[in-house]
Amino acid sequence: MVMPANPLPSYARPGSFDVAQGRLARAPVPTRFVVSCCVVLLILAALPLYAQSSKPASQATPEPGEIVGNFYRNVSFGFSCKVPYGWVDRTADMREASTDPAKAMVLLGVFERPPDANGEGVNSGVVIAAESVATYPGLKSAAQYFGPLGEVTTAKGLTPTNEPYEFPVDGKPIVRRDFVKEFGGGASMHQSTLAWLAKGYVVSFTFIGSSDEEVMQLLEGLKFGKKSAVRK
Repeated sequence: MVMPANPLPSYARPGSFDVAQGRLARAPVPTRFVVSCCVVLLILAALPLYAQSSKPASQATPEPGEIVGNFYRNVSFGFSCKVPYGWVDRTADMREASTDPAKAMVLLGVFERPPDANGEGVNSGVVIAAESVATYPGLKSAAQYFGPLGEVTTAKGLTPTNEPYEFPVDGKPIVRRDFVKEFGGGASMHQSTLAWLAKGYVVSFTFIGSSDEEVMQLLEGLKFGKKSAVRK
């Protein structure tokens, strides 16, 4: 069961950041904010800064996919991803921020708790997005995608723990890079992002957790061509 999202606070409502322009609207950050989906929103919002303003060639908008039971499935790209029980689905809210779905679309955005809910530590999450390769002139491989991503994550306080490396999933040529952000008291946020080039898009899979073990558990829910994985 995936819980519906609560109304978003002002700093995370659609329109508080502009994907096309790659900037955030000025808004106060709540003092109780530790780590939430805003980290991911900052990353996704800033990525198009590296794209040229020219409009890409006509391209079919990817199918958004759907959550059935506790699995998200996308037929266009042929994958499914497990959604932990009770997590909050914020896909629709995040998707509304895209001014042109053919260029960039959030396919899935689910989190352990709402962004305005009280809670200690990391707000674990899974965000999957598709961005047109045409908005990244010269992009020929999934590894190159981590150039702009690395700059943005570093600017937001996340430190890469390795260089992009091959990480095949069910035979798909996927590239992975891991990041960490340290907090006081020994707490830390761990993020792994996978990138895959398919059908003229860069499909990114971002997994966030409080430890490498939690991130790996989330990542293991990603499957390609596994129809049986989406059974209720």
